[in-house]
Amino acid sequence: MGKKEDVRVMFNRIAHRYDYLNHFLSFGIDKLWRKKLRRRLAKENPQTILDVATGTADLAIELARLNPSRIVGVDIAETMLQVGEKKVLKKKLSHTIELKQADSENLPFEDNTFDAATISYGVRNFETPLKGLKEIHRTLKPEGTILILEFGMPDKFPVKHAYSFYFNFILPLWGKLFSGSYESYKYLPESVKTFPYGKDFTNLLETAGFKNAKATRISQGITYLYEAEKQSFPPSTRNPAQIVK
Repeated sequence: MGKKEDVRVMFNRIAHRYDYLNHFLSFGIDKLWRKKLRRRLAKENPQTILDVATGTADLAIELARLNPSRIVGVDIAETMLQVGEKKVLKKKLSHTIELKQADSENLPFEDNTFDAATISYGVRNFETPLKGLKEIHRTLKPEGTILILEFGMPDKFPVKHAYSFYFNFILPLWGKLFSGSYESYKYLPESVKTFPYGKDFTNLLETAGFKNAKATRISQGITYLYEAEKQSFPPSTRNPAQIVK
């Protein structure tokens, strides 16, 4: 199997415990990170939002607080979406949130459809991140905004060492205990180690056609909030990427 199918199978396997483990293993901080993204996106007042790699729809549900007319969440893992559908129904948000099974690198939407796009800890799972980002760029309206939450690697003592120990040893063991899948939670630190973060990722965003790319460190660099706008002029006139410490 290729990475795309591996990821689909892996997340389908842990879907039944995914939300609990997310909150438990992050000590609940993941909720604060999503709120931070929502507060930043509120400045854009988007009416149509595409949430890519929506998983069980946690971010889509958080973004519904912005009162947009439409949120579409897409993911390749059908069992994750089934869990998300139940949450959307329970919160009576079916009039706003629509969940679809779709590939981030081949989105079933017309060009220039959405005011904003979001990804919460899913971009590193793309088989080809650049291709996925280009596809999201295509579906955004001119000057549309993309906001991405993704893990990084802290680089200062003692956070760096404590995080590394927790990420590499404690998290996979707890993941196995509560989900029954050691490999799924071993994949997490391995995928983070090899994925670009900070300025390297803002460079990737600009290569995909976005402009004004910024990266904001959160929680000592454990996670980053990236933001950029859809490029509407030739790449040769792009603004340089910035990184906010």
